[in-house]
Amino acid sequence: MTDRAPDTASGPLDLTLLRTFLAVHRSGSFTAAARLVGLSQPTVTAQVRALERKLGRELFARLPRGVVPTAVADDLAARVAGPLDALEAVTGGPPGEGGAGPVRLAGPAELLCLRVLPALAAPTAARGVVLRVATGLTDDLLEGLRAGHHDLVIATYRPRGRALVATPLMDEEFVLVAAPGWADRIGPGRVAAEGAAALRGVPLVAYAEDLPITRRYWRHVFGTRLTARASVTVPDLRGVLAAVAAGGGVAVLPRYLCAGELADGTLVALLAPEDPPINTAYLVRRPGAVDHPHLALVRDLLVREARGW
Repeated sequence: MTDRAPDTASGPLDLTLLRTFLAVHRSGSFTAAARLVGLSQPTVTAQVRALERKLGRELFARLPRGVVPTAVADDLAARVAGPLDALEAVTGGPPGEGGAGPVRLAGPAELLCLRVLPALAAPTAARGVVLRVATGLTDDLLEGLRAGHHDLVIATYRPRGRALVATPLMDEEFVLVAAPGWADRIGPGRVAAEGAAALRGVPLVAYAEDLPITRRYWRHVFGTRLTARASVTVPDLRGVLAAVAAGGGVAVLPRYLCAGELADGTLVALLAPEDPPINTAYLVRRPGAVDHPHLALVRDLLVREARGW
């Protein structure tokens, strides 16, 4: 087999084979593609091999975990994706992805509970949309999206490659906060004057043992490496907020999460840097997915509502 683009002019290609091929190309494995198109994994494998025989070209390099498309496959996917997606929008799409089926949305628990669900619940219920919501870390959720477990994922970073489509959704601003008691003990203006040195010995409350958000704040704002360990770790930023509000120490939190507590004085912002750390969240989908009516509705609602977040 050579690695040049296949010539499809000699005869029409079976649409079923092309749909299956495109699912494998987008998901990166035969098993994941089987879920997307509603077939068994052996059937998907057989259809891809049949397409390879028809084209006389190898489309995927088989790996222990998944497959990697060849240059021929990339070229073929670029040529057929648009027409196939348009056709599925008219016909209702492959099994399991019809507009009347559940919309499977996943993302960070805090953002889903505080922003996404309040924005989606009423309008989707009024339109008869069935929502199935999952939470987790971005790495795991994107793998689930590729494997067909989710339809839309709110990710904390833009995924690499062309297999997924990412739309910027919102910017999170991070704030260094403490309860009033700790703010008084640290002293007004000390963090602005002394930087990270003013917080030496103050307990840290964090999302995870490696303090990813806190370390980023120290690096971006203070220009120094954080070496302290967390006194408390909670794998939910709402738990971090609760611990800090109860006097557990200081933490770095997204402003949307603690805006109410900052407004009513339950928490105090210890610093107001001119250039606070910002993180962009993305709404991620598989190509073609939002052509289905309910997926498109949820996607459009999220993008519109997120402008006010």
